[in-house]
Amino acid sequence: MTLGTQFAFGTHPQHGFVATATHAMPAHLAHWFLTREQFEPVPEQPGMYRLSEPERDGMRRTRQAVHDLRRHGYAVQADYSLDPALTPGPRHNPIAVHEHTERRSRIARAAAGRSPQRGPALTTAPPSARPIPAKPTYAPAVRLPAPTTGRSR
Repeated sequence: MTLGTQFAFGTHPQHGFVATATHAMPAHLAHWFLTREQFEPVPEQPGMYRLSEPERDGMRRTRQAVHDLRRHGYAVQADYSLDPALTPGPRHNPIAVHEHTERRSRIARAAAGRSPQRGPALTTAPPSARPIPAKPTYAPAVRLPAPTTGRSR
């Protein structure tokens, strides 16, 4: 490790991808940064952190952690295969990339379209309501005669 290094990354036969902080880095800050990068403390070894779920693209995630810490201005030493500045990243399978693109395209088209499970769009007024006729503007011309039977006034 070179002088001034704050983090070191490597591989461990039992714990997989691991990281440690040197004495140049305060322990509480190292814990904060490494847990944000998805590393968890190793109970048997104080100061050592292992990548959580290393089988889930562990190499890429560890390389990303090295890159992120360097971008924040920290001096990081990493094994040759984990150092993004020294080695290119793992090759991507072009067929798998095409399948992902095609799948995303299908999902986007489905999200933009109307679901066949839903009925027609609802209107603001229910169809059973009858409109109220407008009040006539004229006075009725028919006058009915007063009844002749009954009490007089």
